[in-house]
Amino acid sequence: MHAGVPAAERLDREVERRLEELAALIERFAPGDGMHATVVDGVSLIRAAQPSDPIPTVYKPMLCVIAQGRKQVMLADEVYIYGPGRHLVVTVDLPLVGEVLVASRERPYLCLAVDVQPSDVSALLTEPGLPRPSAAPGSEPEARGLFVSRTELPLMDAALRLIRLLEAPQDIPILAPLAVREILYRLLQSEQGGQLLRIALAGSQAQRIAKAISLVKSNYTQPLRIEAIAREVHMSPSALHHQFKAVTAMSPLQYQKQLRLQEARRLMLGEVVDAATAGYRVGYESPSQFSREYSRLFGAPPSRDVARLRSRMGSKSLVG
Repeated sequence: MHAGVPAAERLDREVERRLEELAALIERFAPGDGMHATVVDGVSLIRAAQPSDPIPTVYKPMLCVIAQGRKQVMLADEVYIYGPGRHLVVTVDLPLVGEVLVASRERPYLCLAVDVQPSDVSALLTEPGLPRPSAAPGSEPEARGLFVSRTELPLMDAALRLIRLLEAPQDIPILAPLAVREILYRLLQSEQGGQLLRIALAGSQAQRIAKAISLVKSNYTQPLRIEAIAREVHMSPSALHHQFKAVTAMSPLQYQKQLRLQEARRLMLGEVVDAATAGYRVGYESPSQFSREYSRLFGAPPSRDVARLRSRMGSKSLVG
């Protein structure tokens, strides 16, 4: 059947066929633009009929598989671009700026997003026969908390098995956890699997940084206490600062600032509070400092930025 066709080309054609099926399923269950939660816990579908403006959002650990269109995300000044046949994995909570680059009414941007729970990855590591990590905890090289990689057929098939369950809701309680488990296994066995593995390894530097990120995130309105966080994660302040920046591409203070400003934007859009109130609620004591840092991140002062967003989005808030 495939006589005379190189193996790599056959593989590409197989991936193409799966992408077409994935796109058709996403279009069926996400008929309008936006981010759509599904009846499968932790699984969302995203659709966009036109390119988007850059949208700052805090991404939680997740896998994003694009079936159609193209997107880029920025982490600080680093750009990651992915489209059909490639996927994005985020391993820790990260403030990213996402932008849909290629989309149209005829061929909308279509994406499958699956939450990745580090605890589920840790549970998978206890399975007998699973290849063990080659690096001991604490000795792994530094790595960003996200990566873009090629989507091989086994991972694509696992993603399709998961989304096909939307056609058979009675099977979801039993089969969805198995499909998610297979997706995590395929990610661990992929070329970038080591980056996901490190977050799940007890005692690893990456897991300590993940805990530090969680502490900064849960206390983002409070003054940043690096020494206290360092003690909590059993690292020196200097090591924490260095490793935190290695994973997130920003210092703990820069990370906190991103969280504060994005939450302030959400408050002004979703709860219709003024700039001074939003700034105070996220931890700013100086309205002028809040306005200055907000303008630096979003490109306009709070009132002008929010008015522009409302004119484009009506009453919707920024999600996804």
